[in-house]
Amino acid sequence: MNSQRHGFFPDEVVLQILSRLPIKSLFRTKTVCKLWYRLISDKYFIQLYNELSVKNSMLVVEVSESSGLKSSLICVDDRRGVCEFYLDFLKDRVKVRASCNGLLCCSSIPDKGVYYVCNPMTREFKLLPKSRERNVTRFYPDGEATLVGLACNLSSQKFNVVLAGYHRTFGHRPDGTFKCMIYDSESNKWRKFITFQDDQFSHMNKNQVVFVNGALHWLTGGGFSCILVLDLEYDMWRKMSLPDEVSCGTGNRFYLLESDGCLSVIQISDTWMKIWVLKDYVREEWRLVDTVSLRCIKVLVPGIFPICQTGEYVLLATHKQILVFHRKSRVWKEMYSVKNSSTLPLWFSAHAFRSTIFSCH
Repeated sequence: MNSQRHGFFPDEVVLQILSRLPIKSLFRTKTVCKLWYRLISDKYFIQLYNELSVKNSMLVVEVSESSGLKSSLICVDDRRGVCEFYLDFLKDRVKVRASCNGLLCCSSIPDKGVYYVCNPMTREFKLLPKSRERNVTRFYPDGEATLVGLACNLSSQKFNVVLAGYHRTFGHRPDGTFKCMIYDSESNKWRKFITFQDDQFSHMNKNQVVFVNGALHWLTGGGFSCILVLDLEYDMWRKMSLPDEVSCGTGNRFYLLESDGCLSVIQISDTWMKIWVLKDYVREEWRLVDTVSLRCIKVLVPGIFPICQTGEYVLLATHKQILVFHRKSRVWKEMYSVKNSSTLPLWFSAHAFRSTIFSCH
């Protein structure tokens, strides 16, 4: 974009200021004048806004009322605080299944097998075509996906939704056949491939899916833990090793997160939180970047879960609280606390989130 001067500041200065606004405030500025409307609608500005947004990782958590009939999403931002928003524009009762670069993948609660992809900040959404050949019946059960992943490429403005799970016939246990369905936003179609997987996944591992290097990554559990990788370009599964220093023994929990565009593993024990970052993706070279004492929050440690992070802070969820740990000052701070009698712990429905201008269409 050519730099021009309108009023007191050149266009580039105005763009830098506008690119640091929350999306709701940004959209209001479109009505200020024709110049600002043109600047904000330009592809260059959208790319600039998204590049700055991905550096600020937030946490979004679904909080249900005591009746369970209505829920809201709480967005916790270390810089801007806490805000609340609803997915009522979907006109459906949904559950958030995955999050990536500002988009949410939601499944319909009353209609099994119906999925949406939406941007809650811009209130845009897309109803995905059906991924099943048959309707759900007693003899053809739903087979809820073991893994749900969302991959959003900000540079190409394209996204993929992944539904993967063990296939089973009615009345039988899974036979080890792992069915994977991938939705492509460019073709608006699903594609399918079948492999064999023998890994186990916990709920938190399913929530914490990380999209980096053109692939989706899940953490496996069981006797031998590793990272399960789905390459979206070649439709291939492979495994990646955890850091050698990670201890999978009793009393240690570990989680898969992203850290400024890199894969990261956090291990939590009774007294310590250790953070590794994958510095060389091809060679699988991990580096221990931080060791944090948990003694000052010792009472909360058994029920604390890291959800998202940057090089500056880590956002964590407990049963009823959202905490932030500032890595430079080594200070803990409570960002949010549930006031009502929510039936599920906050970490159960918490996802990493970013505020971006990403169109679902």
